[in-house]
Amino acid sequence: MTDVVKVMVVDDHPMWRDAVARDLAENGYEVVATAGDGPQAVRRAKATAPDVLVLDLNLPGLPGAAVCKEVVADNPALRVLVLSASGEHADVLEAVKSGATGYLVKSASTGELLDAVRRTAAGDPVFTPGLAGLVLGEYRRLAADPAPAAAEDDRTPRLTDREKEVLRLVAKGLSYKQIAERLVISHRTVQNHVQNTLGKLQLHNRVELVRYAIERGLDDA
Repeated sequence: MTDVVKVMVVDDHPMWRDAVARDLAENGYEVVATAGDGPQAVRRAKATAPDVLVLDLNLPGLPGAAVCKEVVADNPALRVLVLSASGEHADVLEAVKSGATGYLVKSASTGELLDAVRRTAAGDPVFTPGLAGLVLGEYRRLAADPAPAAAEDDRTPRLTDREKEVLRLVAKGLSYKQIAERLVISHRTVQNHVQNTLGKLQLHNRVELVRYAIERGLDDA
């Protein structure tokens, strides 16, 4: 990490929350806040502007998915890594639809968590093994719904050839690191292309971007 990543940890179990925060702090992350319930999480996330929010789903006061949706709407640059005891498909999909970048179950090791936070901060989607395919499949199912296809004609031509190329690889489920290696460009350049594409298409996060690309068949190109 060249810049210190600011992280906030949200969990209603104090011992678990403190342990995760301690592991992150001891490994070079700046823990800017912690929270034990949904409303507190929203307030503190808005006040401290972390780069990554490590978020449990089962929270008192406001469910984790609702917290995710609210904080990402307030700060689209915020990356959310769900850390949950549940590996249920419905919970995973709800979290991703709410704007989460990744999803890790609590059975993950400390090393896996640290790596997941690092990759989440870099913009990569991070999922417990077996869940990434589920999420990509859901993208494709949603893309089969023709409802969102309006107002695309005047937006697509604004993308450069390289932005379209990156978008096509995003739709195939590749991480930013894999895209950088495929195109022989830097990880930062991939991030810049994605951010530029989001702005041009008036989309808010990677979930919407992948859906947009799959709707246009770019994952099969």
